[in-house]
Amino acid sequence: MDLTTSYLGLKLRTPLVVSASPLSEDIDNIRRMEDAGASAVVLYSIFEEQLRQDRLELHQRLEQGTDSYAEALTYFPQADEYRLGPEEYLRHIWRAKEATKIPIIASLNGSSAGGWTDYARQIQRAGADALELNIYYIPTDLHLTGTEVELTYIEILKEVKAAVKIPVAVKLSPFFSNFANMAKRLDDAGADGLVLFNRFYQPDIDLESLEVKPNILLSTPMAMRLPLRWVALLYGKLKANLAATSGIHRAADVLKMLMAGADVTMLCSTLLRHGFPQIALIESDLTRWLEEHEYESVAQIKGSLSQKNCAEPAAFERAQYMKAITGDALPRT
Repeated sequence: MDLTTSYLGLKLRTPLVVSASPLSEDIDNIRRMEDAGASAVVLYSIFEEQLRQDRLELHQRLEQGTDSYAEALTYFPQADEYRLGPEEYLRHIWRAKEATKIPIIASLNGSSAGGWTDYARQIQRAGADALELNIYYIPTDLHLTGTEVELTYIEILKEVKAAVKIPVAVKLSPFFSNFANMAKRLDDAGADGLVLFNRFYQPDIDLESLEVKPNILLSTPMAMRLPLRWVALLYGKLKANLAATSGIHRAADVLKMLMAGADVTMLCSTLLRHGFPQIALIESDLTRWLEEHEYESVAQIKGSLSQKNCAEPAAFERAQYMKAITGDALPRT
């Protein structure tokens, strides 16, 4: 069975890629991912705030004693809030490349243009095979227009693309007024891949301590419906590769994403729940299904049920809602 696929110019053994998470902070874990069958690994993200903190610390050492305002000392997150800093992240890339034979994709997480360019070059020099821009941006300025928000994404991508030669993917949220147009603009700006979609970790309120706290909820297979729709809608319309993430837990989820048009599927929550052997299980189930249905390769099914190739293209648009509320999908009473 030929499970090979291509993503960001990289030929991968299977479409099973490990997405960015703390699991990749340990080199031994990355080795175990490879042994279990991961075709590539996206490293955990290095945050824009960490890069700022790194520059701030350098400035403070050069200007020791001149900073006397207490609030300036807490403006940026404390360095010990992050497991690995900028320099260690670069060494981590190098060690991961030395320890494995699969592609290693670095991840930058931020929200503004200007601060990423130099570090993107360093990531390239450290040996990363590609770079994923995880743009985490929640605009709260009442006077900021949607056009200005979208332009920020384009500017970040263009600056990084101008700085590096390795492929660059953009990990996005679905929260744009016209996501199809935004995908096309990023494609035109040079994105080598689009990762659909980013899961924002929403804050929660602790009623006992009366504090706002982060709340991390692992995805369920239901979360795959949104990327499934958009992968199917965009397939065949962009030059950029399409990576599907969120809610991919089983071989059935992988198959659906591939049929919608995804080049790769990214795994995270299922590995946190079941461990790295889940990669091998998904690959085995994927192979078995393809054999039982007399396929010879992943390429044969890719995009077969995208909007482009669907006998009923409107099923991916509003008509689907109309059928859902009037047809057999509703429970019987």
